[in-house]
Amino acid sequence: MNQPRRCTAIKPLLFMSALVLSAQAWAAQVVGTVANLSGPLLAKKADGTSKVLAVKSSVEQGDTLISEKDTYARIKFIDNSEITLRPNSQLKIDNFSFEEDKPEKDSAAFNLVKGGLRAVTGTLGKRNKEKFGMNTPTATIGIRGTIFIAEYIAPNEEAVAAYGMASMAAMSVSGYADVRSDMPSAVPLQVLPIRLAQVPGQPPAPGSGGLAPGLYVQVLDGMIHLTNQGGTQNFSAGQFGYTASFQQPPVILPNNPGIKFAPPPAFNTSSGPQGGTGNASGSNAVDCEVR
Repeated sequence: MNQPRRCTAIKPLLFMSALVLSAQAWAAQVVGTVANLSGPLLAKKADGTSKVLAVKSSVEQGDTLISEKDTYARIKFIDNSEITLRPNSQLKIDNFSFEEDKPEKDSAAFNLVKGGLRAVTGTLGKRNKEKFGMNTPTATIGIRGTIFIAEYIAPNEEAVAAYGMASMAAMSVSGYADVRSDMPSAVPLQVLPIRLAQVPGQPPAPGSGGLAPGLYVQVLDGMIHLTNQGGTQNFSAGQFGYTASFQQPPVILPNNPGIKFAPPPAFNTSSGPQGGTGNASGSNAVDCEVR
C-alpha cells in the first residue's frame, strides 16, 4: 500500500537531479578552441574560477577571455567562425549555440568588455545573421556575414578631459578650422572631437594610441551595423565607424582614426583581409590578403 507513495517521492528527486546535470552540462559546453596564442590567456569561468589557457585548450560558454599585455589569441569556434583578441582585452561568451543540422537553435552573444578583436563570420553568422550580437559599452554590433575589427577605448580622466575640450572646440566652426585647416566642412560634428584630439601637440590618452574614448570599428568584408540609444548606422567593407557613448549615434569616419591590429603572421591563416590600415575611400583597405 505504501509502495506508490515511495515512487511518487522519488520522482521529484529524479527531476532535481536531471536539472543539476543539465546545468552542469550547460556550464561545461565547449564552444571553441584556442588556435593561436602569443602570450598568457586567462579564462574566467561562470562559477568564478579561473584557468590559464594554452593552444588547443577548450573554450566554454560563459567564459570571459582575458588577454594579457602583448598577447594575441585566436579562438576557433565550432561553426568555423573566428575571433582574435588583441592585447589587454576582455571578451565574455554570453551564449553560443550551434548544431549543424538545427539552424533554428543558432545563437551567438558576446560582450566586449575592453580592448579589441577581429571577428570572422562562420556558418552560424552566415545562415542566421540576426542571431549574432556583440555587446560593447557604447553599442551593439550586428553582422551581415562579415569580417570586422572592433576596438573599445575605455574612458579615463585624461581621455575624458581631452575629448571634452575637443568637443567644445567642435561646437565652433572657426574653432576647428583654426586647429586643422585640412578638415572638410562635411565632417560630422560627432567626428570632430576625434580629429581634434589627434592634433600634434595634444597629449594622447595613456594606452589609447591617441584615440578618444569610445568604440571604433573597421569593416574588412561584408557589412555590420552599430545600434545604441542614439540610433543605428550601417558600415560596409572599407569603412570605419565610431561612437563615443551609448547615447551618441554611431557615425562613419572618413578614414582610419588609428586602429591598429597586427597579430603575428602565423595567426593569419584564414581567408580574407587582415585589416588595421587604410581609409574609407577604397573597399580593400587592408594590409594584405591571405588565401
